Amino acid sequence: MIYAPAANLFCFGIPKFRKFLNSNRISLMGKHSRFNLYNKNATCKTVISVQPPVMTIKMLLHLFLLVNQALADPDPKMEKRKEKPNGYEKLLDEQKIIRRLLASPQSDYDWRVRPRGSLNSSSEAGPVIVQVNKYLRSISKVDDVNMEYSLHFTFREEWVDERLYFASDHLDHIILTPGQKIWTPDTFFQNEKDGKKHDIDTPNILIRVHNGTGKILYSCRLTLTLSCPMRLADYPLDVQNCVADFASYAYTVRDIVYVWKNKDPIQIKDGLRQSLPSFLLSRVSIGNCTSNTATGSYSCLRTELQLKREFSYYLLQLYIPSFMLVAVSWVSFWLDKDSVPARVTLGVTTLLTMTTQASGVNANLPPVSYTKAIDIWIGVCLAFIFGALLEFALVNWAARQDIVRQSYRAKQQANLFFRNENQNMYTPLTSDVNSMHMSINLRELYNPEPMEQTSNWWRQFWYVKYNEHSRKIDLISRVMFPAFFIIFNITYWWRYLIPYLAVQPQDDK
Repeated sequence: MIYAPAANLFCFGIPKFRKFLNSNRISLMGKHSRFNLYNKNATCKTVISVQPPVMTIKMLLHLFLLVNQALADPDPKMEKRKEKPNGYEKLLDEQKIIRRLLASPQSDYDWRVRPRGSLNSSSEAGPVIVQVNKYLRSISKVDDVNMEYSLHFTFREEWVDERLYFASDHLDHIILTPGQKIWTPDTFFQNEKDGKKHDIDTPNILIRVHNGTGKILYSCRLTLTLSCPMRLADYPLDVQNCVADFASYAYTVRDIVYVWKNKDPIQIKDGLRQSLPSFLLSRVSIGNCTSNTATGSYSCLRTELQLKREFSYYLLQLYIPSFMLVAVSWVSFWLDKDSVPARVTLGVTTLLTMTTQASGVNANLPPVSYTKAIDIWIGVCLAFIFGALLEFALVNWAARQDIVRQSYRAKQQANLFFRNENQNMYTPLTSDVNSMHMSINLRELYNPEPMEQTSNWWRQFWYVKYNEHSRKIDLISRVMFPAFFIIFNITYWWRYLIPYLAVQPQDDK
């Protein structure tokens, strides 16, 4: 029999005591007991019976010794848990540190006051050194008319706040939520037109406080529309340099100094360089843009993006069609001078088409005061097409002059013939001389320019086949127009294409 207090201690008492009895297979069976610890189906039913006093005292001493041993023997699993806390215990430790730093009555932290910027309390307070890093995610658009571009990136800042210093054996850092206010640099982007911080589905902000250093990491995801003054003199064979400047709005260099992070100050997402539809990100560079104003000197950093315009679109949509229009206008040189409707229609149609194409190009560009490369190309093409139309007007005028000249020569020939006939009636002796003069005059009428009997094929070709001025004008135009256009192309592409091809994309490291 187990004495009632001992049985109650086993059934309802200390869990360690019960665990110790079961693990050591100890039985508290008396001589007359029906309570067997080896029986798994046994229930905690205490059978009370009267025992001798000596037996009771021995039982109590035995139980006392067992309880002391159970309490003195630690659980090895509990010791291991203390050595290496689990995730829940780390979370509790992190919450305790955050409450101690920001919310405890003993904390004097004020997020409106900037930190000293150093853990050394003996040194004089200097400016807060803010290390900056950017991770460029995308460039969504580059607007030539409004001269702006949209940039999506992750902006990271690091500085030391000695008031948030903590030491922990188990935590590398603690993470603060955006609602827990701490001091942050008042950074603003100088050339920003519009922007936003992303908050889908929670605010995309990371605030991390590192253990043992007091260093703060502030990271946020931004999308900004930034101004980019463009120089379009070489458009569409141009390379634009767009910047993103950021500085402190209220703190001067005595309070905040921005510096680029030593390792990877600018990180670029894979595929970003080729992701733009009309540009290629050829180079990304960093610099300093600290400025002096009437209110003080402000630390400023600059990110410069070199954007190279893709030329293939303009080659297929502008240069090749305009070249074909100029070549089509030359077809009129090979048409007969009497094909007035065909030549006029061809010239006017190509001129109107080129004018429409020029209007479409200028509609996508801002009105600038200087001449662009595309303006030179379109202007020269229009000049060649318009020159072809004027050439036909000149040919038509020359053809009419040829008709007048031929009728005048025919009339002179007739008068000379009748005059010679009348003279032959009175002076037959001089008929041979008159006949010779008549043949000379007829030769001069039909061939107004002297033609020597020579083997020069060019003179034969020029004075015999193309003896009319209108045909000579067409012949000269067939050679001169393409020759001058080829010379213009060589000069144009040498001036604009060579510098454009010299800009090569920077390799990703």
